[in-house]
Amino acid sequence: MKTFTKTLALIALASSSAVFAAVDFDSFDTDGDGVISQSEAQANSQLAQLFDDLDVDSNGELSKEEFAKIQ
Repeated sequence: MKTFTKTLALIALASSSAVFAAVDFDSFDTDGDGVISQSEAQANSQLAQLFDDLDVDSNGELSKEEFAKIQ
């Protein structure tokens, strides 16, 4: 059920162009280091919820490529 819920959340996030229309990778990468940390992801509850699923290399950061999966 947890996987199903996360899948639904990912679909909702990806399909919600209004949420990310004015928000791009750089708006979440507030320190400008080229990655989105877990603390930076907390600015958006949906991104924070999906962070672990998007972080495919499990390094605790989202690269531009990992973040692009939701756009």
